[in-house]
Amino acid sequence: MGYQLSDGTKLPLDVAFTTPDGVQRPANFLRLSTERDRELLGITWVADTSNNYDARFYWGVDNPKQLNDEPAVDEDGNELGYTQTGLKTLWKAKQDEIAASLLAPSDWRVVKELEINSSFSAAKTAYPTKWQTYRAAVRTACNTRQTEIDACSDVAALKELLFGSPTIDQQQTDADGNGVTKTVTLQRVQTDSEGFNVVDENGEDVLEDYTVEQPVMETVANPNIATAWPDPVE
Repeated sequence: MGYQLSDGTKLPLDVAFTTPDGVQRPANFLRLSTERDRELLGITWVADTSNNYDARFYWGVDNPKQLNDEPAVDEDGNELGYTQTGLKTLWKAKQDEIAASLLAPSDWRVVKELEINSSFSAAKTAYPTKWQTYRAAVRTACNTRQTEIDACSDVAALKELLFGSPTIDQQQTDADGNGVTKTVTLQRVQTDSEGFNVVDENGEDVLEDYTVEQPVMETVANPNIATAWPDPVE
């Protein structure tokens, strides 16, 4: 865990460093600065995830599980005569389970209409449209999600598809596709021609304004997550 600049440069505590604006920051800057000070300079706190992994998709750190179904082999590469199930097959089966759980609460409605009507067509006509629409939407969502699972090229993409954040933050772009930025005014300690801090008559550092360009961010729907299940019928 630790602080780092926007370009990934790590910033150890109690060590002076230079920010992208060219200003030398003192060794105690990270301890004394506010969260807002660091945010304006693009300094973020990054948690150590080197030993974290999702056991549903990985055997260990940087050790993904098998994605596709493949023939099982022995240590010499000889096929053993059966197929080793991959993550795609497992998670597609999970979608069937989810769909069944969503349909189960209204199954009785279907049975009721079949029992009290003289034919299937009559039962279908009598069955409330909103429930027909909902149940069809569940089946469609299930099929679509399974197709999306099949389209994943690696384990990371599969995990993002199923458990990624609904929204992501990204830099806004203009009509030409260029990143939009804004001018932000910050303050820094004024230095003289020899690089020493300028102080006032009371011995306090003299601050000066300067500007930097920062990206304008926006929150958008994550394009890499699976199709949502339909909302339940009231």
